[in-house]
Order: sequence, then structure tokens, then C-alpha cells
Amino acid sequence: MADEPWAHSRYDLQQARSPDAPETATFNDPRGDFGWIHSYETGSTLDGPGIRVVVFMSGCLLRCLYCHNPDTWHLKDGTRVSFERARTALEAYAAPLRAMGGGLTISGGEPLVQLHFTHRLFAAAKGMGLHTALDTSGFLGERAGDDYLREVDLVLLDIKSWDPETYRRTTGQDIRPTIQFAERLAALGKPVWVRFVLVPGLTDDPANVEGIARFVAPMRNVEWVEVLPFHQMGVFKWKAMGLTYELSETQPPSPELLTRVLGQFREAGCRAR
Repeated sequence: MADEPWAHSRYDLQQARSPDAPETATFNDPRGDFGWIHSYETGSTLDGPGIRVVVFMSGCLLRCLYCHNPDTWHLKDGTRVSFERARTALEAYAAPLRAMGGGLTISGGEPLVQLHFTHRLFAAAKGMGLHTALDTSGFLGERAGDDYLREVDLVLLDIKSWDPETYRRTTGQDIRPTIQFAERLAALGKPVWVRFVLVPGLTDDPANVEGIARFVAPMRNVEWVEVLPFHQMGVFKWKAMGLTYELSETQPPSPELLTRVLGQFREAGCRAR
């Protein structure tokens, strides 16, 4: 993929690469012949088992206050790529990925904005014998039918808050679709890693953490809860895009806070790290 037009790091600012792209909120391409890709990464060890290729799709309906890639919110900021070109590029990595017990993770943005393109890419990856992982907020989980989820081996599910008001303040959206998607994944027995971003003064309230922990703990399909400490790595993108960054004075969580939150998850019965 190194020579491809979407060969960027997730940390690079991408803007107006496809100014004629459709509006994200109303996008629906039933064929999935083309997708809009922000960037990709090879050699990841954090986004699923083994060594992975991670493709970051453009388009997202959430507006998380701590988003480190606000340049993934709109399709127009990504690079338009044909499905065949993406499949061929992935195929070049298939043999080493299989050898290293890895596979493909599709992240974003929100992959379920581009439902049919990502479905086809997951199906192609499965045809290559690769493990597949979907990194999603779950807000658009209703879009992913059982045929879609059959091509997904693991869901990395971001549960950004338990308290509905905190969730809305954090993301600008309603928590219910995410909770319903989590319950559906549990009913299907689909393996899940829950991800929770710990933001001091925003998501760290003990009752908020306890709510997620008690919700997740009985779900036997949840293999891990990953507590991700808040960081300021994406601030430069907000400034470059002329966006107001409300968390500019927020510091990363202290070791004591991180220990407390991990303890809450573990005491509830979750495997947390």
C-alpha cells in the first residue's frame, strides 16, 4: 500500500482530498464500488490479535470532544478509492499477516458510514484467510446486518460513557444505539473488546465507570475492557481546521485515577487492561 494515494499516517491532517464527495449524514451506496479512506497503518499490534493492517475510513456522525482525528468526520476529506484497488492492495499483505496471526481492522471515522464498501472489504479479507476486526462506536450498529457481522471476527466497541447526559455531552449523540448494539453482539456471541476513553472531569465519575462495568461484566462474549487514557495528540488538527477544542486544559489521567478505574472494571468481573 506504500505507493497508494491513501498512504498516509492516521496522525497526518487530511483535508479536501475529495471535495465532490457526498455528504456523510445522507451517504448510502448499495454497491460499495468506491470508498473514501483517510489513511492506513501496517504493523499495528493494538487493534486486534496479531500484526494487523488498519484502514481508517472517512465519515463519522459523532463529534467526540476528545476526537484526535476530526479530519475523519467528512467523506470529502478522505481519498476516493475503488474497492478493487483496496482489495488488491490488501492482498499484497495477506501472506505475512496470516503468518503473524493477524489480519485486517477497519476503523475510522466510523466504518459503518460506508457500510457496503467495508462489508466487501471484510469479505475479501476473509477470503484471503485473514482475521477481521471492526472498530466502531456502535452508534450505527443497526445498519450492520447478520450478513455483515458474519464477515467480522471481532468487534472493538467504543462505549464512551454510561450516563446518557455525559454521553451526549461527549459525543453529541444518544447512547441507546450503542447499548442496543452491544446487547445484540452479546446475543450473537460475537467476540468483543470494549474500549473506554478515560477523560478526567468528563468520563471519570465513579458512577459512570461503574455503569459500564456492570453492563459489560455479564457478557461472556466480551474478552477485554481496554481503558484508554485521554491524550492531547490531536489538538493540532482542531486548530488547523478552525475548530474549538474544549478540552485544551484537560490533562491525561493520573496513575492513581487509571488504577482506580481499572480496579472498578476488575471488581465488577471484567478482564481489564
